[in-house]
Amino acid sequence: MSDSNTTDFTNPSAFILLGIPGLEAAHIWISIPICAMYAIAVLGNFKILFIVKREPSLHEPMYYFLCMLAVTDFVMSTSTIPKMLSIFWFNSREISFSACLTQMYFVHSFSTMESGMLAAMAFDRYVAICHPLRYSTTLTNSAVAKIGLAVVLRSGILTLPYPFLVRRYPYCRTNIIPHFYCGHVAVVKLACADIRIISYYGLFYLFSVIGVDVFFIAVSYTLILWAIFRLPTKDARLKTFGTCISHLCAISALYIPDLFSSFMQRFGDNVPLRFLILITSVYQVVPPMIHPIIYGMRTKQIRDRLHRLFTHKYA
Repeated sequence: MSDSNTTDFTNPSAFILLGIPGLEAAHIWISIPICAMYAIAVLGNFKILFIVKREPSLHEPMYYFLCMLAVTDFVMSTSTIPKMLSIFWFNSREISFSACLTQMYFVHSFSTMESGMLAAMAFDRYVAICHPLRYSTTLTNSAVAKIGLAVVLRSGILTLPYPFLVRRYPYCRTNIIPHFYCGHVAVVKLACADIRIISYYGLFYLFSVIGVDVFFIAVSYTLILWAIFRLPTKDARLKTFGTCISHLCAISALYIPDLFSSFMQRFGDNVPLRFLILITSVYQVVPPMIHPIIYGMRTKQIRDRLHRLFTHKYA
């Protein structure tokens, strides 16, 4: 390694990403499932967008939110996975300081957008089940657009302090990042300055954004369950609850690895680094892959449209 990686510098021109330290010999093998899942995520989310655009019966608030989620999933996974694969396949470890900050911003802002979209979809389910007669007047196209814009602005604005604070820190230890992408936690650990401000902001960000979304989703589903249990027959209860299964699976696919990864990065000092990075890779690629599969399998209109597409293509 060159001396520039360990000498004093204030603003490094580039960082070196190691991928998954300790598992370098297995990088090629790890890349195979990662690449397959990323390909499925890209194709699946584009298929969702294509089907919703082409099928007039899907021009409803629920599917508009699903399209927003598909775009968010695509951008979030594309922010990290191609670079990760270039490290594994071509040993392309260098990333410029500006590109590192850009990647950091996109990863954190779009992961927050994903959470916000799931919260918006919980509100959609709440209105559809608890106030069905007011669904069309409450969730108009204008209201859906405003909710989507609010989610985007919230994520974009609250994520801005990360790259600005990281850019101000001096770096005098090393420019080697033991990770496959520029997460703010991994980068600020290289700073030779007091990083308590960004650490506190990170906790504020976690609880005020993810925490608020989880609380909102929990309240929505508490009211939904209350409405479902008041239905007169078991069949009606099961049918109504069935409309929420896809959303609940999408929530689980996002929040379980996300929260586990966030807490392990901050408090898992005794956990092997390669394990933490593997958990992060799961969070980066599994939700974008799972979401279109879940909605494709569970949503009758999307299944029917897919069936017609393949039947017409191969007829």
